[in-house]
Amino acid sequence: MSKIEENVENLIKEPIEKIGYELYDVQYIKEGKDFFLRVFIDKKQNGITIEDCEKVNNEITDLLDTANYIKDQYFLEVSSPGIERALRKDKHLESSIGKEIEIKLFKKDENNKKEYKGILTDFNKEHIHIKTEEKSYSIDRKNIANIKLVYNW
Repeated sequence: MSKIEENVENLIKEPIEKIGYELYDVQYIKEGKDFFLRVFIDKKQNGITIEDCEKVNNEITDLLDTANYIKDQYFLEVSSPGIERALRKDKHLESSIGKEIEIKLFKKDENNKKEYKGILTDFNKEHIHIKTEEKSYSIDRKNIANIKLVYNW
């Protein structure tokens, strides 16, 4: 997590929770020539609607402008993390133990694989542990590019 993401998260977490939502994640990324601040929200029941996103957007816009953590011009996007949500934090992994996940690696590992799909069984600071139909794997976190939940349609 970048310093900007950390600062923004600390700034907006409480106001978002006060209006009844969970701050799932914050991402600040550059795509092409544009910068995006993506705020992912969740709630316990019924999923996230466009109205929920608008409500959170209105709640945090002035806070972000006043704090002025981001010097570049950026686009603010507020959305749901989705069904196949990214698992970037330990709290995301903790709530996903026993669920099917997909892991993509930066480079092929000692098993000559660049992708894994299996049940998340455990994790620690250095490794993610999954179980597939064939066997169990311990995957080095330093080589992980992306982890997400898998939803079997």
